[in-house]
Amino acid sequence: MRVLGIETSCDETGVAVYDTELGLLGDALYSQVAMHAEYGGVVPELASRDHIKRLIPLINEVLSSSNTEKSQIDAIAYTAGPGLIGALMVGASTARAIAFAWDVPAIGVHHMEGHLLAPMLEKSPPKIPFVALLVSGGHTQLVEVKEIGDYTLLGESLDDAAGEAFDKAAKMLGLDYPGGPLIAKLAQGADRTRFKFPRPMTDRPGMDMSFSGLKTFTLNTVNKFKEAGTLDLQTQADIAAAFEEAVVDTLAIKCKRALQATGLKQLVIAGGVSANQRLREKLEVMVKKEKSELFYARPEFCTDNGAMIAFAGAQRLAAGQSSDLTILAKPRWPMNELSTL
Repeated sequence: MRVLGIETSCDETGVAVYDTELGLLGDALYSQVAMHAEYGGVVPELASRDHIKRLIPLINEVLSSSNTEKSQIDAIAYTAGPGLIGALMVGASTARAIAFAWDVPAIGVHHMEGHLLAPMLEKSPPKIPFVALLVSGGHTQLVEVKEIGDYTLLGESLDDAAGEAFDKAAKMLGLDYPGGPLIAKLAQGADRTRFKFPRPMTDRPGMDMSFSGLKTFTLNTVNKFKEAGTLDLQTQADIAAAFEEAVVDTLAIKCKRALQATGLKQLVIAGGVSANQRLREKLEVMVKKEKSELFYARPEFCTDNGAMIAFAGAQRLAAGQSSDLTILAKPRWPMNELSTL
């Protein structure tokens, strides 16, 4: 089965062609980061308009690069949610129209299920069951994956997602959007021992997380040096490193608890923040001590992309699932509403 995947949940337009026998044949991505950076975050109306502009040319590009004729596409998979409603509508309506025109089935894919399954596109994929840390600008969740579609939420952020906290901390330090990669880059030349930031909610049992208090602590630290006129580049780097250490330590502690609670020996990390090298280093050390394994996608498949949607859709299509002619767009969509394969 050859599936065309479409991702338009937020600020990246992603398209891919995935074949269940041959694997990933082609993918392309257009990022709107430069456009939204001027505003310090995603502007939904601008995101929707840009998806309209980019989507069809990207589809044609991927069909060409994968040597795929329209007649060879057996199904369309598209992101149905969660995400920005306008952006989702662009992808959903385009996918439904193409599926109708080409007389093939279509299926709406859960965006976070796409992220969760993205590491399965690698040469050495994880095997179900496993624990997954979904960590991005919009979500921070620990999930026990028993089967595709059979997910148990173990813990989540009670306020800001980790990626959102990175963006806000970056803004405090005068960095551009998106903040995660810029915080990590600034922290590379830092003294990681100069500041000690709190590790939120690690002094109590459970796997829920919170990053709003850490964000406030960071702001207070930045303001202290600003008021004293001593917020130089080295101090900014040291604050960035302290913030990054606090986030990745918190995530590592919660992941360790999840592995111990479930008895599972495989940890998958997915989502934009899973590309953070410091997080990967911390988790590699932790899983080694726990006699477990760590899995993650290549960097380009950590952020939003069409490949993960094509793959996730292919799994459900192969199981006989598909969506009706309704243009499915769900800005809020709990994963526990998904059916098990």
